[in-house]
Amino acid sequence: MIITGDEEIDPHQPEGALNEYYRAFNGHDLALMQRNWDASDQASMYHPLGGMRKGWEEIRELYEQIFGGPAGVMVTFQDFTIQRFNNNFLAIGAERGILRTQAATLEFRIRTSRWYNFRGGTWEQIHYHGSIEEPEVLARYLSLVLIGMAPD
Repeated sequence: MIITGDEEIDPHQPEGALNEYYRAFNGHDLALMQRNWDASDQASMYHPLGGMRKGWEEIRELYEQIFGGPAGVMVTFQDFTIQRFNNNFLAIGAERGILRTQAATLEFRIRTSRWYNFRGGTWEQIHYHGSIEEPEVLARYLSLVLIGMAPD
């Protein structure tokens, strides 16, 4: 199964929460992204671009930079497993993406894990970890995305 964000999946199922995330990311929809994440200070993210972020406010800042930056990024989630227990699930897999700027196009793969809690009738993402394992791809990814993101 591949999740692109375009699927019609029951939002009460883990796959539905993942679909919502990728719909928000690929559509640059910050409101939908906020709905997908736990809004507390307990949320955490480790991303190749933004390093460690704690709490929704820090996580939101990274999405604002990505969504407003010069690079267009589209990702899918694939080769994944879902481990579900009680009111939680852990999704482990790979994001495959394409990053496009005026200067270049880069295909990449991010080893990914996402942790969700079920609260108030919806899934809320509490943790994300992503790693780009190929050093040359990571360096190219960072150089392309960071162009134009540095403060003036």
